[in-house]
Amino acid sequence: MKKTLLFFAALFTLANLPGATKPNIILFLVDDMGVMDTSVPFLADKEGKPERHPLNNLFRTPGMERLSGLGIRMRHFYANSVCSPTRVSIMTGQSSARHRTTQWIRPEGNNAGAQGPKDWQWKGITPKHKTLAGLLKKAGYRTIHAGKAHFGPNASYGELPENFGFDVNIGGRAIGQPGSYYGKSNFTRGKNKSRAVFGLEKYHGKDIYLTEALTIEINAEIKRSVEQKKPFFAYMSHYAVHAPFNPDPRFAANYTDKNVSKNGKAFATMIEGIDKSLNDMLDHVEKLGVAEDTLVFFLGDNGTDAPLGKTHAIACAAPLRGKKGTHYEGGMRVPFIAAWARPNKDNPLQKSLAIPAGMLSTAKGSICDLFPTILKLAGVSHDGKIDGSDFAVALSGGKRTDEFTFLMHFPHGHRSSYYTAWHQGDWKLVYHYNRPPETRHELFNLAIDRTESKNLAATDKKELHRMLKSMAAALQDADAQYPHSKKKPGTRLKPVLP
Repeated sequence: MKKTLLFFAALFTLANLPGATKPNIILFLVDDMGVMDTSVPFLADKEGKPERHPLNNLFRTPGMERLSGLGIRMRHFYANSVCSPTRVSIMTGQSSARHRTTQWIRPEGNNAGAQGPKDWQWKGITPKHKTLAGLLKKAGYRTIHAGKAHFGPNASYGELPENFGFDVNIGGRAIGQPGSYYGKSNFTRGKNKSRAVFGLEKYHGKDIYLTEALTIEINAEIKRSVEQKKPFFAYMSHYAVHAPFNPDPRFAANYTDKNVSKNGKAFATMIEGIDKSLNDMLDHVEKLGVAEDTLVFFLGDNGTDAPLGKTHAIACAAPLRGKKGTHYEGGMRVPFIAAWARPNKDNPLQKSLAIPAGMLSTAKGSICDLFPTILKLAGVSHDGKIDGSDFAVALSGGKRTDEFTFLMHFPHGHRSSYYTAWHQGDWKLVYHYNRPPETRHELFNLAIDRTESKNLAATDKKELHRMLKSMAAALQDADAQYPHSKKKPGTRLKPVLP
């Protein structure tokens, strides 16, 4: 309570300081990066101390080590299990059930799947949405998008980030993956231009990796913002580390002796490439003299898709279960770090959010929390229904002032199909729409079972009923859509409560 009062007192003080400015914001988003795809440990032992695992020893991420040393990282931070729903949630503060972009967006058209709702929001962001970028732009920010967009299909409003609030768009359109990461290949694959990266023609034919080209371009735009004396919102949304697994030649020598698959080695070089991008951006704001005024958020958009193979103790997200596209923690938990690019407790901006250095927090957060938190720190108001909460108190090292909940609704087919995952506090419920009653529910207490190896649905009926009731209420509040029945086409499968 004391920390909460101090936080709001600091906000009041900042608002009344003469000449106070708005924070610059870098939102650094990595495609398909899970919580274990880094040398920074995000898991902890029973005493709460950082706990290293074999995957932490495989990857080299000094930039993430630097950023986590400057600020706070979360053991439990959640995204959707596939990319487009997460991206729309970041821009709107809404769960996938509410904004209804519940599946990854296929550039060429509706990919609802065999039983998925055909009227899901497959066009992604629309003119009706009030977006994070749009609200910040209206408040005087220079808004920069670089990299993967994937907010809408071809020829839709959501296809182009400049349609919904970005002043600058570097390389972002409907595609969710590049044809190639190589400038020599014009960032496309042969004669197939459908996955070509837009707007980087000056790098065509050159010996440069896509991650590096995007970093150079966004840094140039950040410099322009500083020269124009405007606060900036820089959304660095890397295509990496999504397939194709094209090795980044700058780092290939670091993994020649690693006992993982060929694609696994390529993936590791891609991780190190995005890490260098992070380091370069931190160095850049230092050089420009705006590091103290720049707040950095680092996260992944869904769980890992690392093609490591089954060697030794290394599994895709071990010790977590599952990967991208699944309802398990390996598919939904992502790395999250928040830090000022250069901490200074005397900086008036940092008095509004004093982030502890090097802390591994037990607080929980989700992609939906970014929207209200960033807007509050920028002094921007918003209206409309959202599912996230301002969790700045947690970023300051305290406990959330509300109970953590996260609704991951996926009425489509994928690695895990037709399900809702509901987090509430330490509990997690997975409801499977296509399964018979005896296997429909999975219930885990993540505080004591992080590997999701003990399904408590059959033994803890009281907790199951409580979680089912709260999940159903959240789905109803969001006006969620449901998959269709195989046996009765046109009939939607809604949750059945005991």
